[in-house]
Amino acid sequence: MAPGDSLWALAQRHGVAVDELMRWNDLSGAALLRPGQTLRLAAPETRAPRAAEDPVSPAPQPRAAATEHVVRSGDTLWGIAQSHDVSVQQLLDDNDLTVGSLLRPGQKLAVAGAVRPAAVPEPERKAAPEPERAVGDTFLGRTYERDVVDSANRHHEQLASRPAPSREEMRRIVHDTAVQMGVDPALALAHAYQESGFDHRAVSPADAVGTMQVIPDAGAWASGLVGRELDLLDPQDNVTAGVAIIRQLGRSAPSTDVAIAAYYQGLHGVKKYGMYDDTKKYVKSVKAHRRSFGA
Repeated sequence: MAPGDSLWALAQRHGVAVDELMRWNDLSGAALLRPGQTLRLAAPETRAPRAAEDPVSPAPQPRAAATEHVVRSGDTLWGIAQSHDVSVQQLLDDNDLTVGSLLRPGQKLAVAGAVRPAAVPEPERKAAPEPERAVGDTFLGRTYERDVVDSANRHHEQLASRPAPSREEMRRIVHDTAVQMGVDPALALAHAYQESGFDHRAVSPADAVGTMQVIPDAGAWASGLVGRELDLLDPQDNVTAGVAIIRQLGRSAPSTDVAIAAYYQGLHGVKKYGMYDDTKKYVKSVKAHRRSFGA
């Protein structure tokens, strides 16, 4: 090294890149050069591999499309090269500069960084489909709230885990309970057949449960009517709840048709809105079943 020498000048003089010069001599961009210091101007020699060991030359790394760097006060070629992951020599070549060129604030420099391997995108994670539920959310054109349908599915699961009477046994329970509670057995049987076909494990999207298809709120009302808490999942309690409601509606409604409709639509709904089209079909069907069971 001679007094006044710099890395930039040495690199330019010997036709090498500054970053290579630093790498070959274990220098940093802030290293001070001392007069008399010896620097390598080429990569250290390595043992030539035998023919069988000749490595395959790596493919040249593609470069990214050129971008711009706007020079700010205090910028240096070294600092700009480091921030954009390019060599100082590349920066000089791309902008027709020399190591002695002055950088002016506002000056625009083209920089072309080495292309880094594209990150492999993670495979799109699709939401796992919800397991198919035994009870859906739609019935006769009506879609029910999620919490109601969730409750219906819990009741369906609970009923499925319990022993259940046969349809013939449920028919007998409905008949005997109606007789005991002073309700026309044919009418009670007609409601039960229309609602569930005497299937105690039936559950609707409206969370109507069991043979008599009683919803929880109606079950609470029926509990008050009979003076004890009724378990709608229990076959006998379910029938007791349904028959108690049939009996109370028969006492409160102005006609048998309205009482039958109220079991399906609710007495308040029938009085306020009249019978819906599906309610009218329900009444007609229950009356037909009643005639059948009364024969």
